[in-house]
Amino acid sequence: MAISDHLIERIHQTKQNSNHGFFDKIKTKRWVKDLYETLFLTQNNNTEEQLKRSFKALRETLSEQINTVTGDQDSTEKQVNQFFESLSDLYDQLVLDAKSIVEFDPAADSLEEVYLAYPGFFATYVYRISHQLWSQKVKIVPRIISEYAHSKTGIDIHPGATIGKSFFIDHGTGIVIGETTVIGNNVKIYQGVTLGALNVSKEKAHQKRHPNIEDDVIIYSGATILGGETTIGRESIIGGNVWITQDVPANSLVYHKSEIKIKDNTSLPESLTFVI
Repeated sequence: MAISDHLIERIHQTKQNSNHGFFDKIKTKRWVKDLYETLFLTQNNNTEEQLKRSFKALRETLSEQINTVTGDQDSTEKQVNQFFESLSDLYDQLVLDAKSIVEFDPAADSLEEVYLAYPGFFATYVYRISHQLWSQKVKIVPRIISEYAHSKTGIDIHPGATIGKSFFIDHGTGIVIGETTVIGNNVKIYQGVTLGALNVSKEKAHQKRHPNIEDDVIIYSGATILGGETTIGRESIIGGNVWITQDVPANSLVYHKSEIKIKDNTSLPESLTFVI
C-alpha cells in the first residue's frame, strides 16, 4: 500500500516546525570518538602540530553542532570556548578515573590498556564531556553524546548526574545512573547496578529523584538503589542483588543472603521436571 499524501504532508510540517533544524547524530558520534582518540590514543596525532590541527577541527565540529540547535552564532562561540577552556580539568579528572582502574582492577596492567580496552572508562569519558555541556545549558547535544556511550557500552549515565573524582566502573554492562544522582569521590560500581528513581511521575521532573552515594562506597553487581532521599553513607559496601530505598549509615555492609543447595541431579524433585 502506498504512503498517503496526507501522512507525508504531516511529517513534512512536523519537520519544518522543529526548533532544532537538521541535527547530524552521526557527526556528533564521530566527534566524540575523535576527541577520545586525540586525548588518549597514541596511534594518531603524535606531534604538537597534529594535535593543534585536531583540536581546531574538533572546535569547528562542536560549533556546527551546537549552532544547529541554538541558531545563535554568538552564543555558540561562547559555549564552545567554555567547553574547551574546561577540557584541561576534564582531562585531569579522566586520568584519575583511569588510574583508579589500574589501581583496583587486577586485570588492568597499564593506562594504555584502560584507554584501549575498557568500556567503563569510555562511558566515564562520555559522561564527563556530556556533563560539562549539560552544565553549560547546551541542549540536545549532551543527550546525543550520552546515548552514544549507552549504545556502545551498555552503560547509561545521564549527563545531569554529578560524579566525583576517581570513579571506577568494572565491566559496566547494565549500569544505569539517573539524572539527579550525586556520587562522591573514589566510588566503585560493578555491572548491573541501578541508581534510579522511586517514582517516575512527570510532575517530579525538576525534583531530586535519584540517590546520593557518598565517598569511598563500593556497589557490587545487580544492586538497585532508588529514591532522591536515599543516601548511602561513606565507606559502605553494598553487596550484589540488594534492593535499597532508605538511608544506609556510613561504614555499613549491606548484603542479600540467599540459600543455595547442591544435590545429585539424578533425583530431581518433581517440581523441577519439565517437557519441551
